[in-house]
Amino acid sequence: MNSVKKAGFAFLLGALVFAGAASCVKTNTDAAASGPEELVMCYLPNEASEELAEYRSALQGELSAALGITVTEINAADYNAVVEAMRTKHADIVYYGPVSYVQAAERAGAEAMVTPAVFGDKSRAGYTSKIIVKAGSSIKTLEDLRDKTFAFVDPASTSGNYVPTLELMNTFSGMTNEDFHTNGKFFSSVTFSGKHQNGLQGVINGDIDAAPIASDILAAEIAAGRARESDFVVIHESPKIPSSPIAIRSDLPQDLKEKVKRFLLGYKDPSYFQYMLGLSPEQKPEFVEAFDGDYDYVRDLMAKVIPQ
Repeated sequence: MNSVKKAGFAFLLGALVFAGAASCVKTNTDAAASGPEELVMCYLPNEASEELAEYRSALQGELSAALGITVTEINAADYNAVVEAMRTKHADIVYYGPVSYVQAAERAGAEAMVTPAVFGDKSRAGYTSKIIVKAGSSIKTLEDLRDKTFAFVDPASTSGNYVPTLELMNTFSGMTNEDFHTNGKFFSSVTFSGKHQNGLQGVINGDIDAAPIASDILAAEIAAGRARESDFVVIHESPKIPSSPIAIRSDLPQDLKEKVKRFLLGYKDPSYFQYMLGLSPEQKPEFVEAFDGDYDYVRDLMAKVIPQ
């Protein structure tokens, strides 16, 4: 790979997302006036692993019982696929990342409902992007990353691409988004891993020198025993990023949207928050209301990384 294509920079993957969106196929027709007989919930690749299936299924089952209609869980192949799935009405509820939510709000009519917060305190909601290296690595700072191998997560990942790219741009004045995504410009080799967990394991196994990872996903992997704190070293951590929202199709019946939101605001299964979201029971996490304006920071971030 000589470079990450410019289409990747602009995230205009329209011709490619249909293969991913096919993994989010809704079998029912669009909702009738009386409301849909089924809702489809779609997750990003980070939350779509088999190891997390029981926690997704628990929420799905309880939501289905609360609504009195079938809730089907389907997982997307990539970040852009979840946006396309909602745009084409193949998905009704999606757990987006902040950047993919902004894209979905613009392109698919996504409406933010809730976001996780420790102690139910929205002022404490959020996570960070950490850049990690293998334990014992000679890499200690961002400056040491020059001429090393690096794996971003996905073009549309907030903490796996946009935020670490901006952190690098701020550190190395005059360098651009494209410089950090082209082999030999800064990194000797640069790629996308597909999901945060792949980058984590790539660093631990020595396949790549460094990778970014969301702090909540890292905490969840440690809690589940799939990584140990002694396996890696954090060499950089970003400022706080707004928490990822669960969003719903804005064109669904208003009373149904309100029922879904009420259910999520009352959902407090500690296992879901710990293993899906990396928030320990001691933090008493729960969902709080999320609004579109909460992600204006992300819109500004996107404009800085890829100026229009």
